[in-house]
Amino acid sequence: MPPAFAHIDTWIFDLDNTLYPAKADLFALIDAKMTAYVARLLNLDPVSARRVQKDYFLAHGTTLAGLMAEHEIDPADFLSYVHDIEMDALEANAPLAAALARLPGRKLVFTNGDKPYALKVLDRLGLGDSFEAVHDIHAMDLVPKPAASAYAGLCSALAIDPTRALFVEDMARNLKPAKAIGMTTVWVDNGSEQDHDADRSYVDVRVSDLTAWLHQLLEDA
Repeated sequence: MPPAFAHIDTWIFDLDNTLYPAKADLFALIDAKMTAYVARLLNLDPVSARRVQKDYFLAHGTTLAGLMAEHEIDPADFLSYVHDIEMDALEANAPLAAALARLPGRKLVFTNGDKPYALKVLDRLGLGDSFEAVHDIHAMDLVPKPAASAYAGLCSALAIDPTRALFVEDMARNLKPAKAIGMTTVWVDNGSEQDHDADRSYVDVRVSDLTAWLHQLLEDA
């Protein structure tokens, strides 16, 4: 590895819009189902339901967290419903699989989704064998990124020294708690971030294409 990354022994990746291009727009399908769930639960029209959904997302980190806090819903029911989507937009990414295989150390997925959904996505991408573990929303005790407890729980559960870990995310705000505990942070700036925070001091590296960046990193080693 180049000197700036020579200390990294654990490579942690978000899932949605990070391990596949944002242009696949897979999350739009999930987003639509979340709106439908809120509309059905609260007997709202689609426009009102979407407004409530986004308010919960901004206030609680995820729509699920907001619904649990405000309406005590069954998280398993919600996750099963919103993740039941077609994945035709996803294609195998052999160059990414090759780059991941060459990275020295452990490779992990850290997602606010659930593990069954994550495994389906990874299989579609040809990355089913690329990662040691998936740390999902259940492993976080249903308290999602960017809550500090999610990062502490990840490090505790998987014996990670955060000062030797690198975290890749498309949502910049989810990098701030990672930086606070010593992780090296990589922001995949692909347009999926909706929170336009002027302060990006917690971002160490900003990339637009994860696969290209990893290959460049390996070539520079």
